[in-house]
Amino acid sequence: MRQFFSILILILLFSSNITQAQKTNLSIDLSSDIVVPKHYIITKVNEPIVIDGIGNESSWKRALFSDSFIDIEGVKTPKYDTKVKMLWDENYLYVYAQMEEPHVWGNLKQRDTVIYYNNDFEIFISPSGTTRNYGEIEINSLGTVWDLFLNKPYRDKGKADNHWNLDKLKSAIHIEGTLNNHSDTDSLWTVEMAIPIDRLIALKKGKSLRPKEGEQWRINFSRVEWDFDIVNGTYQRKKGKDGKFLPEYNWVWSNQNVINMHEPEKWGTIQFTNEKSSGNILFIEDEDMLVKQVAYALFRQTKFGKLKKLLKEKDRSTQTINVIYSDVDSLNSTFYKTNFGFEYKLKSDQSNHTFIINETGVLKEIK
Repeated sequence: MRQFFSILILILLFSSNITQAQKTNLSIDLSSDIVVPKHYIITKVNEPIVIDGIGNESSWKRALFSDSFIDIEGVKTPKYDTKVKMLWDENYLYVYAQMEEPHVWGNLKQRDTVIYYNNDFEIFISPSGTTRNYGEIEINSLGTVWDLFLNKPYRDKGKADNHWNLDKLKSAIHIEGTLNNHSDTDSLWTVEMAIPIDRLIALKKGKSLRPKEGEQWRINFSRVEWDFDIVNGTYQRKKGKDGKFLPEYNWVWSNQNVINMHEPEKWGTIQFTNEKSSGNILFIEDEDMLVKQVAYALFRQTKFGKLKKLLKEKDRSTQTINVIYSDVDSLNSTFYKTNFGFEYKLKSDQSNHTFIINETGVLKEIK
């Protein structure tokens, strides 16, 4: 009888351990939170570029337009087309944007004011390729510029530095139509910009060399568009019945999947070449791109979303989480509750590289 009870206790303990193991292992489908950033081969200029908003130099004619912009959430097709081209040389990164628009208007004239209260075009760029130390440039149809620097995204308590001025920035607007004239229908407006490359290189924090063949930076573009009313003969942002401004439209080059440009991990990639044509240049794929996107998705979901409950776990506890990131793919990650917050550890099946991301959204590869 004593032996029977001993066996029964062992069975109960074994069952309890199985139940506990089942509780401590999670499975989560993050496939809808994973984006595949777009890419662009940026060719080198071999002639002077006049910044006049027209972009008619032979280098611009050889440069390819990007895909048309999509809605920032990746769902709706924008009602007006937007696309960009890029070039570079030893002094500047050049951007040319073309935007369909039947009503070109703007009223903000002071530099470093909140330009997206007008229809505008925006550039977000991280030369280091990380989510830290990036620049933002906004411009409206009057050519008014807002340039700012963020050491980290707003989600991680980053603050905009409006004193970061691109003093040698060159920009120009061209309008096929008439500015601020509601009595006619316009065709489009364009932005041409030469961004001083020295100031961008400085954002890499210590790596002061010019881009070399195949070097990659992260970049994205946004176009803000407002519904409008005509008030006393002038364009005004449209208000709803509650007296509040209607929400703006946000159209982007590379899908953000959410109304937030300040998720730099989702920005597209530009790859530099010294050639004047991109026709024979292959884009260098990051074999760990999807694993990195999974890591960032885990960070976002733990800090702000459906995995936030893990923050209540005891310090130094761990948990294995199976992450589904496509219709056919999944991987295991390990959650660590730390004294400061949390960490995730993931290993790539493609490269066998191991990555860690923490509660600040900083992703590191473990060598």
